[in-house]
Amino acid sequence: MAKLTEGWDVLNLYDIVRLSDDPKTKGTKATTMSEAQLIGRGARYYPFLLNGEKSFKRRFEDDSKDSLILETLHYHTINEPQYLKNLVASLDEMNLPTGTDKKNPLLDVKVKKSFKKTDVWKYGKIYYNETVEVSDDYYDSLDKYGVDNKNDIIVPYLFSSQELEYKAREVTGDMTNTHHVVVEFDKRYVHKVMNRLSFYHFHHLKKYIPLLKSREQFLGENWLNIFNRTVYAIVPRSMTKDDLRPNEKLKILETYFMDVAKKIKTGYSKRRGTNKFIGYPIREYLTDYRKRVPNYDTSRMLLDTNPQKVNRFEIKEDYYVYDSAIINQTEKQLIDRIGERVAELKEKYSDVYIIRMDENMHRESAKSHKLKLHQFGSNHKEIRLEGFQPDFILYLKNADFIVQIFIEPKGRNIEEEQWKEDLLLYLNEHEADIIFEDETEDVKIKGVKFYTMNDGRNTIKQIGEIALGREMKGLSIQEF
Repeated sequence: MAKLTEGWDVLNLYDIVRLSDDPKTKGTKATTMSEAQLIGRGARYYPFLLNGEKSFKRRFEDDSKDSLILETLHYHTINEPQYLKNLVASLDEMNLPTGTDKKNPLLDVKVKKSFKKTDVWKYGKIYYNETVEVSDDYYDSLDKYGVDNKNDIIVPYLFSSQELEYKAREVTGDMTNTHHVVVEFDKRYVHKVMNRLSFYHFHHLKKYIPLLKSREQFLGENWLNIFNRTVYAIVPRSMTKDDLRPNEKLKILETYFMDVAKKIKTGYSKRRGTNKFIGYPIREYLTDYRKRVPNYDTSRMLLDTNPQKVNRFEIKEDYYVYDSAIINQTEKQLIDRIGERVAELKEKYSDVYIIRMDENMHRESAKSHKLKLHQFGSNHKEIRLEGFQPDFILYLKNADFIVQIFIEPKGRNIEEEQWKEDLLLYLNEHEADIIFEDETEDVKIKGVKFYTMNDGRNTIKQIGEIALGREMKGLSIQEF
């Protein structure tokens, strides 16, 4: 469990059992905050395979057994009212919802009858890029996984663990005043780390690197190249390389190897994206669906001002293709801000529609894997082959061409999901590389920065520049 408190995410954790009953620490702020951090780390979503597909979002909205087993973390502890009260307070402080996930009825979300009468519904298409099968020969270097094996290695050791022994050794000085020190190690350290981490057991490693013949080959010059590069650790300036104990050197190397493992796992797939975009008939892929409004009983989640609080909103205007939306406040604000500019957009486009691409609407469909945007090309800072489905499409059509703009609202985890925004902007930077299966229509595929609350990243301005060639009018709306 120490790895959880140190910052590691254990994605396939379903139960935490608290056994400690130390009266000295029972219910203290430090104890419950540490426990809350442990719960938060353990509750990271596990992208399990279902029907051969991964998902990085909750899949089940009903009370099925699958939901209970695969999408629920259970925390078991003795019934100590004061401890539980302090634990809930610590979780609230971390903005983690707690309490009873109340049983709410499934709500129907339907495609508007008025939209079904339009030519866009009858003949229109939405475009996503095609994927192709990847052979084992493709993965012939760590570059294919987004792992650098040429430059020196810098490990932020100071920030990677909550259990450093510096205080025990009475290290003084400002802990924010840091520098880099060389980590001296030999093969014994590397092999010990690889034996500790099950990912680096050869039978497991070979699943992700099919061409690999041995662990020694993995460490060699053509792969990780670990012994030809210098490893640096970020530590307090009062420390020197001679202060690093053997167990701390192991921890530093383990931090690096865990990062490499994460990149290899996310960078490996039997399929990868291409620059070829396929048009999928709107009428076949936009369907009625059912969804619940989550209802948590913590006071923080009940605040109407919370950007992440989800509600059902009826949207009567024709530019929104569904009769309602079960969305959070940030997403609702995005719809409103675009909605107030529809008249301006209609000066150039006869058809202006906002399409909410909710995964619930095609979760059971064998076609669902097609409606994802995948990385293509090689100029990505972080290689992620699983693809993702942007939450919204702004569909614009006139007599000459169609513009499809992918939009992804984001209220949290922006840094963790930066690769998604990079992909959306990549579409614009590499427009000339995009090809279409059907060239009968002139289609432009675009992406914009994440939309955040109150448009802090100027996403609406970017939409205007793409759609109109200029900034759209600065209209004001009620802030949430």
